[in-house]
Amino acid sequence: MAGRCRRALHAAPHGGEAVSGSRLTDILYPAVFGIGVLILWELIVKSFGVPAVLLPAPSAIWAKLIASLPTLGVDFVQTVLRAVIPGWIIGSLSGFLAALLCDRIPFLRRGLLPLGNLVAALPIVGVAPILVMWFGFDWPSKAAMVVVMTFFPMLVNAVAGLQASGHLERDLMRSYGASWWQTLVKLRLPAAMPFIFNALKINSTLAMIGAIVAEFFGTPIVGMGFRISTEVGRLGLDMVWAEIAVAAITGSAFYGLLVFLERRVTFWHPSYRK
Repeated sequence: MAGRCRRALHAAPHGGEAVSGSRLTDILYPAVFGIGVLILWELIVKSFGVPAVLLPAPSAIWAKLIASLPTLGVDFVQTVLRAVIPGWIIGSLSGFLAALLCDRIPFLRRGLLPLGNLVAALPIVGVAPILVMWFGFDWPSKAAMVVVMTFFPMLVNAVAGLQASGHLERDLMRSYGASWWQTLVKLRLPAAMPFIFNALKINSTLAMIGAIVAEFFGTPIVGMGFRISTEVGRLGLDMVWAEIAVAAITGSAFYGLLVFLERRVTFWHPSYRK
């Protein structure tokens, strides 16, 4: 018995080291691959003399990004802080609350869920001008576009997640005399968390796309979408790529934060077991 305990104590640190090594590898591989792509991109542009108007080199994009930090900062505030984040919060929260209503009212679920497929098929370039006319040229119309794009993904995923708990578990809660609210908080909502986080991650990318595209159709001469459309007309592709880089970094950081929170909340899920 003592020998087995000593072996277990010696084995535990190695298990932790294995998990840490796996996480380090998950970060290292994409980083090395991304750096390799940038180096290859730089070499191809420099070697073949690709015109900057077609494809600027990463070094030129970086130089433009550093030189344009004040402009990029203003665009970031307008697009991300005023449109993407509020729209993402409102759309995701309202979709979750609507899912709770659909769970309680089957008629609402049968009537509302099919509309999700209809809204998903609507072209952004068709909806964005309408919302600009309704809510004006400033950030509220862009936030409204984000709400439209993020509402139904959350609704569909949350409804599916609330149905994920098994019948045996629900019967056990009923045998304990648990109310609908108690069953929701202690059983069904924890089981739905993987679905909810999946919707949040999907919405994090849809929110950025929706806000930028909406700015193509009217904005008070500021914003990432406005800057991209304007600089394309001026053939300032280095500035366009700088805006794209800021959007990509922001979206990746947003997505990574959600993945981190998901691991902390749904640590019990089988997909995280090594």
